[in-house]
Amino acid sequence: MPKSVASARSYHSYASDYDPREDVRSDDEEDGHEEEAIRNAYINAHKNQSRTAPVSPVDTRRHGSSAAPDLAVRRRLAEHPFDADETTALLGGLSMGRRTQPASMPATPRFPLSRQHSQLSTNRLRNHNRRSSVALRLARALAAGDVTPTVVADLESSKPSLLTDNRIWYDQFTSTDWVHDSIADAYRVKELRSRKDFRGRLQASYDSAQGWIIVAIVGVLTAGFAYFIDVTEAAVFDLKTGYCTTRWWHNKRKCCSGVAMCDDWSRWSSLAHRQGNEKLWSDFAAYLVWVVVLALLACLVTLQTKTVISSPTTLLTLDENLGVDPRASSKTDGEGRRVSLSPTRRGNEVANRPPVVYYPAAGSGVAEVKVILSGFVLHGYLGATTLVAKTIGLILSVASGLSIGKEGPYVHIATCIGNITCRLFAKYRTNDGKRREVLSASAGAGVAVAFGAPLSGLLFSLEEVSYYFPPKVLFRTFFCCMAAALSLRGLNPYGTGKIVLFQVRYTIDWKVFEIIVFALLGVLGGLAGALFIKASRFWAKTFRKIDIIKRSPLLEVLLVAVVTGLVSFWNRYTRLPVAELLYELAAPCDAFTKDGSGLCPTREHIADVIWYLGAALVVKSMLTVITFGIKVPAGIYVPSMVIGGLMGRIVGHLVQLLTLKYPNFGLFAECAKDGGPESCVVPGVYALVTAGATMCGVTRLSVTLAVILFEMTGSLEHVIPFMISVLIAKWTADAVEPLSIYDLLTDMSNYPYLDAKARPTFTTELGDITPRPNKNRIVDITASPLLPATQLREKLEYLHMAGELDGGLPILRDGVLVGLIPAPDLEYALDRLPAEDGTLCLMSPQSSPQKGVTSATDRRDTIIADLSSKPPASDPDPDHAAQRSSGDPADFTPFIDPAPISLDIHSPMDLVFECFVKLGLRYICVLEAGRYVGLVHKKGFVGYVREVRGVSG
Repeated sequence: MPKSVASARSYHSYASDYDPREDVRSDDEEDGHEEEAIRNAYINAHKNQSRTAPVSPVDTRRHGSSAAPDLAVRRRLAEHPFDADETTALLGGLSMGRRTQPASMPATPRFPLSRQHSQLSTNRLRNHNRRSSVALRLARALAAGDVTPTVVADLESSKPSLLTDNRIWYDQFTSTDWVHDSIADAYRVKELRSRKDFRGRLQASYDSAQGWIIVAIVGVLTAGFAYFIDVTEAAVFDLKTGYCTTRWWHNKRKCCSGVAMCDDWSRWSSLAHRQGNEKLWSDFAAYLVWVVVLALLACLVTLQTKTVISSPTTLLTLDENLGVDPRASSKTDGEGRRVSLSPTRRGNEVANRPPVVYYPAAGSGVAEVKVILSGFVLHGYLGATTLVAKTIGLILSVASGLSIGKEGPYVHIATCIGNITCRLFAKYRTNDGKRREVLSASAGAGVAVAFGAPLSGLLFSLEEVSYYFPPKVLFRTFFCCMAAALSLRGLNPYGTGKIVLFQVRYTIDWKVFEIIVFALLGVLGGLAGALFIKASRFWAKTFRKIDIIKRSPLLEVLLVAVVTGLVSFWNRYTRLPVAELLYELAAPCDAFTKDGSGLCPTREHIADVIWYLGAALVVKSMLTVITFGIKVPAGIYVPSMVIGGLMGRIVGHLVQLLTLKYPNFGLFAECAKDGGPESCVVPGVYALVTAGATMCGVTRLSVTLAVILFEMTGSLEHVIPFMISVLIAKWTADAVEPLSIYDLLTDMSNYPYLDAKARPTFTTELGDITPRPNKNRIVDITASPLLPATQLREKLEYLHMAGELDGGLPILRDGVLVGLIPAPDLEYALDRLPAEDGTLCLMSPQSSPQKGVTSATDRRDTIIADLSSKPPASDPDPDHAAQRSSGDPADFTPFIDPAPISLDIHSPMDLVFECFVKLGLRYICVLEAGRYVGLVHKKGFVGYVREVRGVSG
């Protein structure tokens, strides 16, 4: 039978055996003592980790209006129809009903304490003596028939005022709740605009201008960082070949005023006054030493950002299908339903699993920026420490001569600047959804300063990194890129008055027959890009899996630096900076020489140049593969373009040679018969076209890349060749390797990134991936809306052990979903309790009166009605009064979402995909005939999508 039908039947069979009143506190596979031991190991592992991700600071929550002013708890008690004690329902027997205002508006924030903070806070508070909570004292008073005015007054003031809170921080490896952040900001704006006086309108205008102020600051600061990196890196890079005798801090270009060689620039061999071969070997030794030293320094700076995520946190925060251990694969039962490993069994693996270690300053950071902008929280990737380490490490790594670029890391640096700048305004500091709007604009500014192409920066943010891009973000990104470009133009880092990475002008237009060649170059570039991704995957799964290499990133950098120094020195095109090399490959020729290694040869020496470029192509390709992924700041944009530029230049010289040898061939009829070598074919055009095609094959950028090439050349005539090659390159690369380099990094790092642009073909329903409801993952208020805090803490720890740090506990009454309390909110609410032992927590999100009141209840209703009409007596205890004024911490209703997003069990998977992508949900509740049957988490859905893509691929 179909999976969906089997799933429905399995639910019916399971529901017949499920009694929601049972309280099962452990798995059937494990006894209580073993589960307690596992929980203790889980707690101790958190305390003993060497260094963890930065702890999220939690600000003091602000207090606003009451969460339910029209439905006070005392009024609920007045309608209570039966006798009560500590264990019976305070609101029991009340059927569900609609309310004009829920106990917790959808804007209820979900900012948690960190796992470490939470556990320490809990352990400290559990040892305190305390008064009974208002809910507990009221339950006892009702049981004894002694309801005092103080109890009623306490109850009235116990409603917490947390409606207008904003989430301050999300925990590590959790997902942003876009819906709640959006609604929270809507309430903030509504409150701000409710004031119609001059001051209120002024504050509203200032609030609207904050976004523009931030992106302007980001643009200026990004340009400043780019200027500092460009100038410093150029000076340090040339130290490998020599030094300036007049001004040691100048690079070769400034020292010689743009001339290739001058007396002021001295090689290192001149210090020993060597001649001939001895001079060559001395320069080679100095070059090798500088490459190794600079690379190791870059690695040491990068390693300072080391972040260790303990094995329990790894288990808690990554779904079993996304765990680092590839052996943790999902299983299916006889009906084809997905079965997850029990939390207690997975708890046994905590001590055996290695911790997750990552270095935020390593690599380009573009893949992580994409994941962060999709709503996944990675603490440490966008902080000040990462910004400083990335900047210094990038200067050293690029200056070392490794086959890496600095353009990709510019995106990461700009995003760090945007994240830090958001702290200036609470509007963005306390709302992750709003902050990501600024981060999208910042990423565009990074590309704008990297290539000197502001329009390309805007398109890059739209096409590549942004997950949520409304029109206002489009305009702010445009403004941010413009501010960055203008600032960089004023700083003039290249000394040419230009902001582009390099600028070439082609005076000769392309011929019709060259369209065929451009199409072939597109195929060649796309194939090269796809093969580079496959080679990078192979290298990562073979060489980097060696134990000594895996344990010592510094050793890998040392080996790569030594290899780079040994093979790069002997070829001019492998020794040049990648940006300068790309410029020489793309530039047209003004004069032609007989040099066999120059790029402007005469007809007789074209073959020699082709062989020389071929050797450089082999070396650059090999070095780029082994260098990409080492623990230094490194980009892949320009290195991939250099590989394509070398291939394109070789093809260009081959076509040039054909036009010179066979000038009367029909395809070359448009060519001038008596012109120079470039009168018909300009090899630089071929180099730039193939460079763009190769970069497209690696990154899968399309429109952005075509605009980058156009902005660098300023040649409107060559836009069509650029577009043709990029388009064909993308088709070719997708056919050979469906993943881009950033998709590969995301998959290898197991980030729960749900790609909105690559939806697979689904043939299943929601029920096929819905796990069976677990009694330890629900809150049942059928018998009583008052639950012991210790029981809620156990459920929370069980949920954490199940791998859902940002999950939630559905609240059921008679099997019907009446609300959901997110795990971070439940943790915060429990940590607010003075003590958990003996505390009953109110968990009823909604209620309505019911008929049929008993005589005992009538008596108590009269007592409460009489007491309610009297003013509350003053409390002589100031501490007690302060406690009452701050609200009863045992009332958890403000933390409950009374309307969680729910779908029917037979909903098509395409609808589920759209909900997760378009709404940014963290979880979806699953219903069958209106009754709760399970919950699907975003991380689990991402794992399922990857399985579908793997099968279809």
